Amino acid sequence: MQGEVLRIVEAIHRDRAIDKELIFQGIESALQSAAKKKYRDDSDLVITINRENGQIHASTEDGEEVAPPDFGRIAAQTAKQLIIQKIREAERDVIFTDFIQKKKSIVTGSVHRYENHNLIVNLGKSEGILPPHEQVESEHYHPGDRVRAYLLDVKKVAHRVKLILSRTHPNFIRKLFELEVPEIVQGIIEVNNVVREAGYRTKIAVHSKDEKVDCVGACVGVQGRRIKNIIDELGGEKIDIIRWDDDPEIFIANALKPAGVSHIVLEEDKRKAKVFVEESQQPLAIGKEGQNVRLAAKLCKWDIDIISKSHSQPKTDA
Repeated sequence: MQGEVLRIVEAIHRDRAIDKELIFQGIESALQSAAKKKYRDDSDLVITINRENGQIHASTEDGEEVAPPDFGRIAAQTAKQLIIQKIREAERDVIFTDFIQKKKSIVTGSVHRYENHNLIVNLGKSEGILPPHEQVESEHYHPGDRVRAYLLDVKKVAHRVKLILSRTHPNFIRKLFELEVPEIVQGIIEVNNVVREAGYRTKIAVHSKDEKVDCVGACVGVQGRRIKNIIDELGGEKIDIIRWDDDPEIFIANALKPAGVSHIVLEEDKRKAKVFVEESQQPLAIGKEGQNVRLAAKLCKWDIDIISKSHSQPKTDA
């Protein structure tokens, strides 16, 4: 067994990218547990492995050298099982460390299979899970399809690492803009808020910290290339880029675009806004099934009533 130790450690390190010291410690722990199970009187037995030649040494806790245990069949089997367990734990820790650094960012993988309506995505070292509620209803995948998703959570579950993915989270949009618009990463443009009805429409509020840089133009890109790349990734989902403003009246009016607004009356204590529009602009302001005004209200964090100038009663609430 001594002659095999270094080869085992080297093979595991090469194949699974686990630190050699963690493998040595795992084998030592496994052998020690097996020795204690076989030699119950030597409960203080300490097993160590020479990192240079792979020789196994046994000693008491006081440091007194003793002959290495003669592992019988049962003890050897126990050691093997414990070694496998320790290797799996080390492998899990390596994967966890790798992916915890990528949490709340975009990862890319290939579709592996569907399992109980969960989309299983091959991410290389591990598999990610795209649960049904994190999937966009209009999107359909086949094995081998490339997919990008937001890494929502990373958890240790028994001997595995559970990677939860999302394509519906608003931060997926935020990260896509960071990939396409370098001014956001550079801190020149700030994303103030993102609201979304996945698969249908997104509103993103941005502003520029440099008056020479047009925040909306930068997000759209030359000939619309930047926004086109994002829309393509989202399968044609509509995206409204809204210019953020400190003045709530201006911000609300911007958020309701493409509808034109006549004037706005604010009830600041209740954070309610009565928005008056021409009758011809009312359908645009409300949007299909109330979507435009609903998203605008979430973006601005104000309750918004759309009121046609030809009527005295609100037409819809958000």
